[in-house]
Amino acid sequence: MTPYAIVITTTDSETIAQKLSRVLLEAHLAACVQIHNIKSHYRWEGKLVEEKEFILHIKTKTTLFHKVKDLIQQHHNYDIPEILMTPVTEGNEAYLSWVEKQLDTEKSSK
Repeated sequence: MTPYAIVITTTDSETIAQKLSRVLLEAHLAACVQIHNIKSHYRWEGKLVEEKEFILHIKTKTTLFHKVKDLIQQHHNYDIPEILMTPVTEGNEAYLSWVEKQLDTEKSSK
């Protein structure tokens, strides 16, 4: 098990996806954020919904999850945003070293 994780969230707004990416990177809470176009199918308020969304894969550390979650909630446009963390059990050591260098814990604590 590594101390790294991928946090995911979705939004129906490309503008919000870009904003979330930017604020996470500026706060040094993410080393990388990938944004993908997806089509989501789900039940909401008793109805089946099919909707275009954007999914964000946020590369971070498990110890930063609560700060990442709080920041997402502050800037998200959904009442109940999806915010899920998947721990990274193994990875390319060189890549994980790069992730570590991007997540300046002094800057992310502010």
